[in-house]
Amino acid sequence: MNPIEEHELQRGLKARHLNMIAIGGAIGTGIFLALGATINQAGPGGALVAYISIGIMVYFLMTSLGEMATFMPVAGSFGTYASKFIDPALGFAMGWNYWYNWAITVACEMVAGALLMKYWFPDVPAIVWSVLFLAIIVSLNLMSAKAYGESEFWFASIKVVTVIVFLVVGVATIFGIIGGNAVGFSNYTIGEAPFVGGAKSIFMIFLIAGFSFQGTELVGIAAGETEDPEKNIPKAVNSIFWRILIFYVGTIIVVGALIPYTQAGVAVSPFTMVFEKAGIAAAASLMNAVILTSVLSAGNSGMYASTRMLYALAKEGKAPKALAKLNSRGVPVNSLIVTTLVASLCFLTGLYAETTVYVWLVAASGLAGFIAWLGIAACHYRFRKAYLAQGRDLKALKYVAKFFPTGPIIALALCIIVILGQGVSYITSASIDWNGLIAAYIGLPLFLSLWIGYKVKFKTKVVELENVDLDYRERENA
Repeated sequence: MNPIEEHELQRGLKARHLNMIAIGGAIGTGIFLALGATINQAGPGGALVAYISIGIMVYFLMTSLGEMATFMPVAGSFGTYASKFIDPALGFAMGWNYWYNWAITVACEMVAGALLMKYWFPDVPAIVWSVLFLAIIVSLNLMSAKAYGESEFWFASIKVVTVIVFLVVGVATIFGIIGGNAVGFSNYTIGEAPFVGGAKSIFMIFLIAGFSFQGTELVGIAAGETEDPEKNIPKAVNSIFWRILIFYVGTIIVVGALIPYTQAGVAVSPFTMVFEKAGIAAAASLMNAVILTSVLSAGNSGMYASTRMLYALAKEGKAPKALAKLNSRGVPVNSLIVTTLVASLCFLTGLYAETTVYVWLVAASGLAGFIAWLGIAACHYRFRKAYLAQGRDLKALKYVAKFFPTGPIIALALCIIVILGQGVSYITSASIDWNGLIAAYIGLPLFLSLWIGYKVKFKTKVVELENVDLDYRERENA
């Protein structure tokens, strides 16, 4: 008999793990590579407006998730919340949507990791590195939640230290402390700067900024295995957002000052360009190593998140029951195996099969993150309404999200705008890029098929506020 009860994951994640899991999820290639492209497209001013706006939306989402995760810390997080607070069909769709989002992401990160290794070992076949990285990630996830948390802590720490060093070096270069030539902020006014391309460019950066911040919601997934969640989740939510926003805004300010928007792009990391300006030797090799760490971190988090979501689906009867089996370390091993197989299949599709299929998989994965965010906002709105409808006192909550209902409503509206705006760049006055347009929206019919299909088969209905199950956690822990 398994020494761990079927419904019990081990709470091995500590407060420092939780902080770094969310920071590590949001600081990745979005800041190390894509930031150059955003500044090139919208100018430093446009990039700042877009990232601050999306950052505020993420703040509302994080506080919403924090309130629910503190009250009900479960592995299924917003997938479970959607089932309990809105409609079991929505919970089914959100759970599977989030699972394939991260399963595909794991495959994408394995491809990216192999490409990065080409920098040092150009003659080694890419598949060798991909298999090696996948083996490392699976091994870390097989050990325990604590092993995952510890590895993610160190992966994320490398990224955080790199950003801090970059900001210090960048500010010193701007004011002439390094290099002897005070660059100042003259690059903010060259050409069309600070705002390049007007409102349309800023909107397009909204999409990139949203992708960059995805991963912060991992706090909700990790809540089910966090020690003292009522204390540690609020701490993580309150600190993570501000750290991430400062990192992104600070980086945009520094890059915008030191690199003219006309020279920024994705060919070379803006971090590499700034370090080279400061005279740091081997800057390109250093940043390649840091970006590789980001890729491994994203793959590690993706494997953890998808495995726990699949486990939660199985526990709720929305996936085969065998996927809820835990090993002696509290790891849902069957869910891990299935996720690894699917990620490997997606990877092989990208390596050997039709390119269009892989592009669609990646696009579906990207859109799935925004759908998850939309679901978080909707779940919080319903949770709070149900909590009050059942005569409960808000003072009894260990963490209360500010700005309700304005916060979740704004987040909901912005998520809808971003989701619907995915394909704008593929439509011009002259023509429509149908392949690009289909890829941009392929995630929507997948999600709607899951939702409607489950609803029709099981004839589910929206849960009345008075019947929302707010004692789920107490029964699970009984």
